[in-house]
Amino acid sequence: MIRPKIIFWDFDGVIKDSVNVKTNAFFKLFQPFGYNIAVRVREHHETHGGMSRFDKLPLYLQWAGEGCNQSLVNQFCDQFACLVLDEVINSPWVPGVEAYLRANPNRQTFILVSATPQEELELILNKLKLNDCFVKIIGAPTRKKDAIRMTLEKLKLDAQNCLMIGDAQEDYTAAQVNNVPFLLRQHGTNSKVFENYTGPSVKDFTVL
Repeated sequence: MIRPKIIFWDFDGVIKDSVNVKTNAFFKLFQPFGYNIAVRVREHHETHGGMSRFDKLPLYLQWAGEGCNQSLVNQFCDQFACLVLDEVINSPWVPGVEAYLRANPNRQTFILVSATPQEELELILNKLKLNDCFVKIIGAPTRKKDAIRMTLEKLKLDAQNCLMIGDAQEDYTAAQVNNVPFLLRQHGTNSKVFENYTGPSVKDFTVL
């Protein structure tokens, strides 16, 4: 196993097994617009797991025939947050990850990059008492590829001494464009998205 100095962590699907929480929330949110719209939303979300809701909701509202008025987008963002917040906090840990983050046995620098909105992300980490595990926490609206790039530039890091651990195409792309090695966390929801992926992967973190 690589022992990078810096690890960029995704959250949903990597630290907490909360991918289905978000999937179910998007489906429920758009069910009033009809089953077909709700299914289309769910399928898009499943293949674009690392994409921020700030980018998804305007698109989904257009599909629902609602246009993309900013106040409506904000309203749906608030509704979505209400649906997912407690469920994400209470969702299962990915096996091994909590112990690894808290013990940090290899004395690595952990940085969190997530599509979850910044304020909500900080609240979740505070509830889980996980804030101190990370030297930096970066959520939406900053995109992951930009979060990694800015961190590399600011800290003058060698990309090859870093690692991005993610479970979505957005995570993989963010690592690739910044020349950062990538470790895939495999689970049932992303098997189709990564069916042609041949790089390093883990199902949990009990082996680290």
